[in-house]
Amino acid sequence: MKVAIIDYSMGNLHSVLKSVQAVSDSGTEVFLTSDPDRVVKADKVVFPGQGAMPDCMRELRAHGLAEAVLETTRSKPFFGICVGAQLLFEHSAEGGTSGLGIFPGHVLRFGHDLHDAHGERLKVPHMGWNRVFQTRPHPLFAGIEDGERFYFVHSYHFAPDDAALTLAESEYPERFSCIVGRNNIFATQFHTEKSHRAGLQMMKNFLAWDGCV
Repeated sequence: MKVAIIDYSMGNLHSVLKSVQAVSDSGTEVFLTSDPDRVVKADKVVFPGQGAMPDCMRELRAHGLAEAVLETTRSKPFFGICVGAQLLFEHSAEGGTSGLGIFPGHVLRFGHDLHDAHGERLKVPHMGWNRVFQTRPHPLFAGIEDGERFYFVHSYHFAPDDAALTLAESEYPERFSCIVGRNNIFATQFHTEKSHRAGLQMMKNFLAWDGCV
């Protein structure tokens, strides 16, 4: 099995690579690539991202990878991480950026003057460990408890037009969509590669997944 991690010069690439390799068996080839042809020919695809969405979208197009992402999301197991997940939507409020339009909806910034239930001010970006509440069953949740903690670093979050796209939510302080998916696509706002045991388990589940829900 060949697993391509898309390299468009944006994202925590080597940490993502090491995390996928850590849960791979000897028959799995995991590789970073900026070659659209290698992405399309892979059996599974991981699409990381980190930084500002306008920069990520510009680099994705500069590397000629936008069409490869569109093609692979139609045909094979696909895992988007952080900005790599945000890019799947139609539009982001960050720089007024158009995304790939695979999912209907937008990426919105957290509001100003946020406070938790105790009245403590919440900072933006939202950074650190937070609980993830599963809203629909999915094969990638195997071995992961509902309410498990994952590691987040973001100022913007998904706002899907179709509620059925949301697979899990987190809170900051209101509930927001933090995992989205449809058919063969699964995408997280948090960083699996920074989420220790739970993140590794989720990626292990992805490697075993046939893309069916």
